[in-house]
Amino acid sequence: MNPFKFGTIVEDEYFTDRVNELAQIKELLNSENHLVLISPRRFGKSSLVARALRQIGRPSITIDFMKVLNVEDLASQILRQVFQIHKFEKIKHLMKLFRVVPTLSFNPVTEGMDVSFVPSVGKPSAMLEDSLDLLEKVSSAKNRLIVVFDEFQEVNSIDKTLAKQLRAIMQRQKGLNYVFMGSQESMMEEIFEKKKSPFFHFGERMNLKKIPYEDFYSYIESRLPNMPAERKAAITEEILKFTDVHPYYTQQLSAAVYNAIEYSKVKENPVAHAIKRQVEEHSLDYERLWANMNRTDRKVMLALANRRNPMTDRSMAPSTLFSAIKRLLKQGYVIKTTGYELEDPFFGEWILGN
Repeated sequence: MNPFKFGTIVEDEYFTDRVNELAQIKELLNSENHLVLISPRRFGKSSLVARALRQIGRPSITIDFMKVLNVEDLASQILRQVFQIHKFEKIKHLMKLFRVVPTLSFNPVTEGMDVSFVPSVGKPSAMLEDSLDLLEKVSSAKNRLIVVFDEFQEVNSIDKTLAKQLRAIMQRQKGLNYVFMGSQESMMEEIFEKKKSPFFHFGERMNLKKIPYEDFYSYIESRLPNMPAERKAAITEEILKFTDVHPYYTQQLSAAVYNAIEYSKVKENPVAHAIKRQVEEHSLDYERLWANMNRTDRKVMLALANRRNPMTDRSMAPSTLFSAIKRLLKQGYVIKTTGYELEDPFFGEWILGN
C-alpha cells in the first residue's frame, strides 16, 4: 500500500508532524477561548483540526461556509449537524420554542435527518438565532461542544449582515468553543483584525505555516521503498525542492514517486517521471485555467513559475502587477508565505513547458 496520502482528511500514520500546532490547538480548545486558524488552502488545516478533535474527544460539528447558500441554509446545516451527534427524539423538547418550525424528514440514503426552513415563513435571523441557541442547549460544562466554521472568510458573501448576526448571538453564549478556519488571509484579517468588524479579536489567531523541511524530509525518506541511502536522500531532496515543501503537493508527488518506483519499476529519474505524469494527467485542466487568464495574470504566473519576483517586471506598472497578484491570491492560484509563490507547482511546470 502506498504510504503517502493526499486529497482527503489525513489521519494516523499518514499525518505529518504538526506536533506543536496540535498541542497549541488542544490547549486552546480545552479553555473557554475560540480559535482563528488561517493558512492557504491545502496546508492541512482540516486534517490538523480533525486530529485535535479526535484527541480531545468532545462532541463537535463542522460547517463549510463555501457550501452555505444563505442564512436559512446555514440554520438548516447547523441543525443537520446537531442531529448527527444527538438523536432528534432526545432533543426535540429543546426545539419547542423555535419561532420558525423547520421541516424534518429522515433520509434513508444518509441515514440522517434532512432539515429545511420555508424561506417565506418568518425571518431568517430568527431561524439562525434559534439554531445557534440550540448549540448552547445541547452543550454542557463537562462536555463542551466544539463548533468549526470552515472557509469563514465567505461569511460576508453569504449575507452582508451575517457576521453581525452571528457575533450578537455568540457573544452571549457560554459553554461552547468556536473554531474559525480560513484560507484567504487578507479577508480573515478584515473580519478578525479590523476594529469596526463585529468579530474584532473574537478568537486567538494562529497562522499555520509549512511543515519544517527537516520534519518533512524524515517523513518522506522513511516511507520510500528500500534502496541505497544516498539514492533515497537524493530523491527526497528532489521532491522537496520541486514542491517547495507545500504540504499537499509534497504528499501528492511523494505518492507518485512511490508508485513509479514500486509498481512501474522506474529505475532512472523517478521524480522527473512522476512530475511528467502528474502534469500530463492535469494538462486539460491547466489549459482551461490558462485560457481564462488575462495577459497580466499570465505574466505574474510565468514569473512565479520561474521563481522570480513578479514585482520586478519593469514592463508593467507596479499597481497593475499588484492588482493581478491580489486577484490571483483571491482565486487561489497564488499563495503568500515568506513571499509570493504558485499554489500548484505542477501548474508551474505546465506553464514552463508551454
